[in-house]
Amino acid sequence: MADLHFVHAGIGSQAVPYDLAWDEQRRVHAAVVAGERPDTCLLLEHPAVYTAGRRTEDSERPVDGTPVIDVDRGGKITWHGPGQLVGYPIVRLTEPVDVVAHVRRLEEALIRTCTEFGLETTRIEGRSGVWVLGDPVSAAPPPAPAGEGAGGLSLRLDPRISAPDPRDHPEFDPRLAGPEYAPSNAGQRGDDRKLAAIGVRVSRKVTMHGFAVNCDPDMTWFDRIVPCGIRDAGVSSLSEELGRRVTVAEVMPVVERHLAEVFAPIGV
Repeated sequence: MADLHFVHAGIGSQAVPYDLAWDEQRRVHAAVVAGERPDTCLLLEHPAVYTAGRRTEDSERPVDGTPVIDVDRGGKITWHGPGQLVGYPIVRLTEPVDVVAHVRRLEEALIRTCTEFGLETTRIEGRSGVWVLGDPVSAAPPPAPAGEGAGGLSLRLDPRISAPDPRDHPEFDPRLAGPEYAPSNAGQRGDDRKLAAIGVRVSRKVTMHGFAVNCDPDMTWFDRIVPCGIRDAGVSSLSEELGRRVTVAEVMPVVERHLAEVFAPIGV
């Protein structure tokens, strides 16, 4: 994996309309596939828009009929707009292609970014993205023996960490090993809150689409949809969680630095 090249496509008054950014993604993707340019990450902000991944259900779309752009990424419906940093890493994956490892790298870079701003975030088992955990409920059941069984919280390592031969998973970066996951919040916590969403597509071994970090957006945009199709959790932002305004311009260089770290070739 080569070093990641960054392009600041536009934020604030230079925010990039979604359709133009999508065209640029496809152009860069074709160039990376052809070996004509290095792995590239577009960093930008969009004017307000709803986009729906392939698994979006009709009941998750805006209740007021607001237009939605259907796209070819994984995942479900989300919102992009002012106050949200969007990143489109267009990178060639090593063989065998491991999309999950790619998503984990994105999550890791964003978790490190949140930590630098003073906010503790995590992954949630079975749910992509970066999350702030809700408070434990008072009637939570006791932990199950040996971390298994129904009820109770358990932390599970990615199974690839203990693979007999690390060459079986060359795309997995051991620097990301650790107790990474909290279980879903059913019956165990109050509402978890998604701070950053991730949805990707891989074509010809090169990724498209990527992540969106809520910095200081108008969160009422999410009220019209079922964000990411998840009904038992909420959505939040760095500004809401930290109690101060955290802008896209402030977050972008920090995200860029941590993306460069997690996508750096192993051994560098």
